[in-house]
Amino acid sequence: MEPKIEKQTVLLRRRDVEARVALGRTALLKLVAKGTFPRPIRLGGTRTVRWAATEVDAWIAKQINQGRKGV
Repeated sequence: MEPKIEKQTVLLRRRDVEARVALGRTALLKLVAKGTFPRPIRLGGTRTVRWAATEVDAWIAKQINQGRKGV
C-alpha cells in the first residue's frame, strides 16, 4: 500500500529557492552546510537536487518571526 499524500508536494530548483529567499547561491549553500537551512533532496541518484517548497516556506516564516521579535 502506497502512502497517501494529502497535499501536492512542490519541489523547487535552486534558482527558484534563491529568488524566494532573496539569497545568492553561495549564501544559500553556506546556510545548508551550517544546518540552518533545509537540505535539498537528491533525485534519482543523479546530481539533480530540489528543495521542498513547504520546508523553504517554513524557513521563511521562521526568519520573519525571529526578525519581528528583535524589532
